[in-house]
Amino acid sequence: MPEPPRGRTLGRMSDLHTAVTTTAEAARRLAADLPDLLERRGWTVGTAESLTGGTVASVLAAAPSAQDWLRGAVVAYTPAVKFGLLGVPEGPVVTEECARVMATSTARLLGADLVVAVTGVGGPEPDEGEPAGTVWFAVAAPDGVRTQKRVFDGDPPGVLTATTEHAIALLRETAGRD
Repeated sequence: MPEPPRGRTLGRMSDLHTAVTTTAEAARRLAADLPDLLERRGWTVGTAESLTGGTVASVLAAAPSAQDWLRGAVVAYTPAVKFGLLGVPEGPVVTEECARVMATSTARLLGADLVVAVTGVGGPEPDEGEPAGTVWFAVAAPDGVRTQKRVFDGDPPGVLTATTEHAIALLRETAGRD
């Protein structure tokens, strides 16, 4: 068995353990009513993520009864994955069209009823002529696709947090619509 990293023993809390525990607590708070809303509709969920790198899916996976409604996630961090796997047209990827195609392609690939997609600029530098904090969201649902552009203030971890929270809020909002 390999040696544990210096300064850590197997029985002690690690940074990863702290992150996982924090994610589970966030899931209980952020997705509190999502499982009930999804069950009522009989919907499943997926995510298509770029700048969040799977964070939205990680939080959802830690939510109660996720095994019943979370179909999976596509982490398309590089443009090549967006173009090749998800069929995003080649060109800029911090766009409404990119988010829309990410959401609809992921819904098809995963067989999910409700998909949130995020693509944007985490920072700290601008990218594709867009300032840091610029994020495009798309939500694909049985009644169509809705998109939204937001610009969040803050450092890269702050943008990641705000993007994740907003993505989950959009899922809750869509699942709760009449």
